[in-house]
Amino acid sequence: MSPSHLDVNEEFQAGTISWAIERYLQTVRQARSPRTAQTYRNALNAFSSVLNAHQLQPDKFSIGDLPEEAIAWFAEALKEKSPATESLYLTAAAGFYDFLAAEDLIKVNLPRIRLLIRQRARRPGQRLPQFPGSAIDELLTKIDLLAGASVEDAAERLRNLRDRAFFYTLADTGLRVHEACNLKRGDIDWNELKAIVIGKGNREAVIRFSERSIEAIKDYLKARAVLDGASGVPLTRLPLFARHDPGAGKKIRPMTTTTGRNIVAERVRTLLGDYMVGAITPHSFRHYFVTKVLRTSGNLKLAQELARHRNIAVTQRYAHLSDDELDKGYRQAIEGK
Repeated sequence: MSPSHLDVNEEFQAGTISWAIERYLQTVRQARSPRTAQTYRNALNAFSSVLNAHQLQPDKFSIGDLPEEAIAWFAEALKEKSPATESLYLTAAAGFYDFLAAEDLIKVNLPRIRLLIRQRARRPGQRLPQFPGSAIDELLTKIDLLAGASVEDAAERLRNLRDRAFFYTLADTGLRVHEACNLKRGDIDWNELKAIVIGKGNREAVIRFSERSIEAIKDYLKARAVLDGASGVPLTRLPLFARHDPGAGKKIRPMTTTTGRNIVAERVRTLLGDYMVGAITPHSFRHYFVTKVLRTSGNLKLAQELARHRNIAVTQRYAHLSDDELDKGYRQAIEGK
C-alpha cells in the first residue's frame, strides 16, 4: 500500500504537525482533482521543509506548537520560486490553517494569516508568459506537411493526421491538454464549429474551433472511419482523439493527458530538435492562443473570456462580453475574418 493511502494514525504520530498535514491532504484528495491534490502535497512538503529549517520538525512537534508566523516564513522562502508557484503554494498553506481552525485542532487568527500573506507575497503581474511563438508556428507548418506525406503504414498515417488535428485544436481553441484529450466526437457542433466542455473548476464552457482545426479533425476522422465503424460503439460516444500506437491495436482507445503530453514532446523532438523539448509543451499552445488573440484584437477582456481565465484579477475590471462579440472576435483573431 502506498503512503498516500495509509491511515494517518498509522503513518504519523497522532497530534503532530505531520499528522495534521496528512489529515488536511486527505480532505484535499477527496474534493479536488489528482493533479491539484499533488500540487497541494508538494506545497505542504515545502512548508514542512521551512518548518524544519526553523527547528520545528513536523514529525516531532505537536500541532499546537505551530505558530501563525510560519506562514510568513513560508512566504519569504517562496521568493525563490516563480510567482505562479508562490501563489499556489501559499493558497495551499493558507488552506491548511483554515482546516486547522475548522477542525478546532488549534486556535488560529485567520485574518492575521491573510494579512501576513498579503504583506509578504509578490503581487501578480499581468505580463503574458514567455514562450517560443515562432517555434510553434514552425511546428504547425511541419506537422501539416507531415500529415500529407506518403506512408506505408496505415497506423502511421492515422497518427500523422491525428497529431495535426490535435495540434491545431490546442493552438486555435485554447483548450487545456486534458480538456482536448477528453473530447468526444459528439461534443462538437459541426455547423457552429463549437463544443461544450467541462473545464477547470468543473465549469461548463463553450469552445470555438477554427476552420483549419475542424477540417483537420474531419480528415483524421475520415481516415479512422473503418475503425470507428467496427468499434460497436455509437460514434458520438467515441473519443475525438484516439491512440494509434501498437498497444492500442485496432480498438478505439481515448488518449490520456499523459499521452497528449508525450505526443507533443515527441513531435517537438523529431520536427524541431532535442533542444526544443521542454520549451514547447501542451500549455505553450494555450499561451500561443491567448497571445494571438491579444495581438490581433488588442482586447484583453476578449482574450481572457476566450481562454476562460476566470481567476485573473484584471478580468473583473471589464464588462462582460456577449456571445456574439466573442464569436466575432474569435473569427477575426484566429481566421482574419
